[in-house]
Amino acid sequence: MNRFAILLLLSVSAASCNSPDSDTSRAVPASIDAERFVEYVKTLSSDRFLGRKPFTEGDTLTVTYIAEEFKRIGLEPANGDSFFQEVPLVEIASHPLTSLTFEKGESQFSLDHLDDYVIGSQWLNERIEIAETDVVFAGFGIVAPEYGWNDYDGLDAVGKTVTVLVNDPGFYDSSLFKGDTMTYYGRWTYKFEEAARQGATGVLIIHDTDAASYGWNVVRSGWTGPQLSLQTTDNGASRAAFEGWLSAAAAEKLFELAGGADSLIARAKKPGFKPVDLGIKTSVSLKSTFRKSASNNVLAKLRGSKYPDEYIIYTAHWDHLGVGEAIDGDSIYNGAIDNASGIAALFELAHAFKSAATPPERSILFLAVTAEEQGLLGSAYYASNPVYPLDKTVANINIDALSPIGKTRDIAVIGLGQSDMDDYATRAASRLGREVVPGGNPSAGSFFRSDHFNFAKVGVPALYMGTGRDVIGKDSSIAAGLRDAFAKRYHHVSDEYDDTWDISGMVADIQLAFDVGYTLSRERAFPQWKAGSEFKAIGDRRFEM
Repeated sequence: MNRFAILLLLSVSAASCNSPDSDTSRAVPASIDAERFVEYVKTLSSDRFLGRKPFTEGDTLTVTYIAEEFKRIGLEPANGDSFFQEVPLVEIASHPLTSLTFEKGESQFSLDHLDDYVIGSQWLNERIEIAETDVVFAGFGIVAPEYGWNDYDGLDAVGKTVTVLVNDPGFYDSSLFKGDTMTYYGRWTYKFEEAARQGATGVLIIHDTDAASYGWNVVRSGWTGPQLSLQTTDNGASRAAFEGWLSAAAAEKLFELAGGADSLIARAKKPGFKPVDLGIKTSVSLKSTFRKSASNNVLAKLRGSKYPDEYIIYTAHWDHLGVGEAIDGDSIYNGAIDNASGIAALFELAHAFKSAATPPERSILFLAVTAEEQGLLGSAYYASNPVYPLDKTVANINIDALSPIGKTRDIAVIGLGQSDMDDYATRAASRLGREVVPGGNPSAGSFFRSDHFNFAKVGVPALYMGTGRDVIGKDSSIAAGLRDAFAKRYHHVSDEYDDTWDISGMVADIQLAFDVGYTLSRERAFPQWKAGSEFKAIGDRRFEM
């Protein structure tokens, strides 16, 4: 019998004897301290850390603080004798040297940088000069054989600039793809990757607030200033020469110039669409500066009492957007909710595990990752370069942007139905008088937008929970208003701590996250991916001999 079969038997056996009242799940310790949690959030989101952007002074200050706090709590360094895992990154600052102008015959129009478009390059060249490139519309920019979809069918994209829609066809037609649950094909990262595979010179994603689930301000703030990516051996040469976004208004001008915007977009949303040459040309001139350096993941562990070589990993990203475009005189993007709250939760979880009356039998790894805001880079690096073997990694529990709207009766699981981790969350919620509901915004691809996704991609069952909607003691309309108000702080200078926060829900969510991990730490089960999950095959392969 191979090791995978043995683990499956262990999983079934452990699950069958693990009743909600079994010893593997104890009451949540009082050591999760609300006041201390608030102080952590206040500290990490203070101006002192300069918005916690990698490659800045705020980077050094933040990772030093996190490592010192892990040590003060009593955790061990988790990378040999170090609390750090170096993540080699490259910072690229691209600046357009001319206006982005589109021409068709005698007609043309120009766009304003940041207001109408954003643009950059992953190539490590000081100058990118594209004298003339044909502009084509490639629908959603998707090649998905399993869905019978190919937006590049018949197109030779070499030397061309492709414009593509955000999200995937299921957003507009529930019979396509996974309906209103976005697939990875809908993510902007995929659009850039596929355009590069097709040999395109450039790729511009057309923004739409509903389909993207965020406004143009989020795109603009994310592209204001240098961009980070993982270092590659080819120095970015496998990417398109330039990548960027067009605002909805800019795209409307583009299609007006081409003639027939409505019909083109409508056709792109239906099966059988073929890419269209818009008969438009553009030129791009970029000046780039770049530097290779490294940021750091910060990792600490609590050694398991019986099975120290098996790991349950809690993750949260420490980075935010740094110092950027000033709004009402404030240029520091402090990131209190996103994600000082997550790092503060890691600290509280560490306190809880350290003070548990019966220690965890498996090791607990606390992993504060870098560069999430730049494309989940820190977790991607760890997943590709794990400090501990993936077949010894039991599960990942990710914490990102706890919401201060108060305690909710429900707890949202993003990507509900993917793995056995959902069942652990359901049992933990029941023990704490709560219930699990589907979470996030499926049409926005929430499952692909935080660090747990990189663990899923390498087969590790991952759990990403979010705040529920049924706020105890608050009318539903008031609760909705609170959610909307805090959502407007996303990637904005206003994401700062204030005394109006009701942190009771944040604390309750941390308690539930503790319960899930503690339960797993005191049994022999390895959670599995559920049948039908796109991650099941790679998850099963983790244990093959």
